[in-house]
Amino acid sequence: MSAIPTDRSPDSTLAFLRTGYRFIGERCDRFGSDIFQTRLLLEPTICLRGRPAAELFYDDDRFIRRGALPMRAQRTLTGVGGVQGLDDAAHRTRKAMLMSIMTPTAIRHLGQLVEDEWHARIPVWAGAGPVVLYAEVGRILTRAVCAWAGVPLADSEVTRRTDELHAMIDAPAALGPRHWRGLLARRRAERWAGELVRRVRAGDLPVPEGAALRVIAEHRDERGGLLPRRIAAVELLNILRPTVAVDRFVVFAALALHDHPQWRDRVRDDDAATERFVQEVRRYYPFFPVAAARVRRSFEWQGYAFPLGRRVLLDLYATNHHPQLWPEPERFRPDRFAGGPADPFSLIPQGGGDHFAGHRCAGEWLTIELMKRAVAALTGAMSYQVPPQNLALNLGRMPTLPASGLLIDTVRRAG
Repeated sequence: MSAIPTDRSPDSTLAFLRTGYRFIGERCDRFGSDIFQTRLLLEPTICLRGRPAAELFYDDDRFIRRGALPMRAQRTLTGVGGVQGLDDAAHRTRKAMLMSIMTPTAIRHLGQLVEDEWHARIPVWAGAGPVVLYAEVGRILTRAVCAWAGVPLADSEVTRRTDELHAMIDAPAALGPRHWRGLLARRRAERWAGELVRRVRAGDLPVPEGAALRVIAEHRDERGGLLPRRIAAVELLNILRPTVAVDRFVVFAALALHDHPQWRDRVRDDDAATERFVQEVRRYYPFFPVAAARVRRSFEWQGYAFPLGRRVLLDLYATNHHPQLWPEPERFRPDRFAGGPADPFSLIPQGGGDHFAGHRCAGEWLTIELMKRAVAALTGAMSYQVPPQNLALNLGRMPTLPASGLLIDTVRRAG
């Protein structure tokens, strides 16, 4: 049996937070291996990248999710007790509930709500100076997903709820004020969502059948009981928060259109080209960096020992940029997807494997739909200019964005 290449640093947590998306990939390159071991948060951790690693990582006979994600991430990003940390029957039941919300009809409905909100904002942007696309799209998505989920949201609440969801997304890999804002936002958002669940269960808040708030409030777990109110609040936020996080992909799509203007005409009124473009945005740009699991029982893989309980990280970004999977991975080339859908263990910006049985993101198809709607709006519904600004991505910051949030100005409605 071979020894796993080992980073000899006493602890690499600060290096990981400083290096960000390149932490695992750079060390894999250094060791000439797609696997190495280090210490993170003082705990031995195996780090992986690549397609075979992704196929291994999503084998639920070998890995569990309970206790894998650090508490600092659970207390900000995912919520303690959410579906991301469940296994076996508990996970299957909870995931089936979430997937029941993601029907093709429901996804198209949310897409239409986002499109309507976007079109309503164009005249406002046209009358303003430069606008921050990230902030604007975040508010559009918050309004749309709340309406879609059956969540009442007054106009006066939109900015506050968007800011809370943004703070949760921004906090897990942060130190100091960014992390503290995420903790506070999580507590406030769970109280708000929990009160909505209470009102639905009490009959004080009518919600359409099939809407996320009602489905989650009425869901019964694998033992037949209603979810505790706080857990139901966590799962409602696991619908709202990831949907609003799509604003990052929308900003990246706008950045790609700016950097590769030849694609503006190609995606306009061409669904196949738009699909390829969206998939390449998801592959090329950095979203969430890693997924975490623990070894369910000791096993050997490719001559390496995986001991019981060991934390394992799969690098999503490095797999999406692996040169053995993606020729010229640092070039933006949407036509690489001309051959059809990507392999489920190769394109993994939102996890790998199966959506229904595994831990792949329940909202991935929704993400693609919303990105396609946004690309259509950016190229067909409006014209705009991108003024001079710093559009560089800091890969040491997780999650990352252009520092400006991508300013646009001189907005006009097309036609």
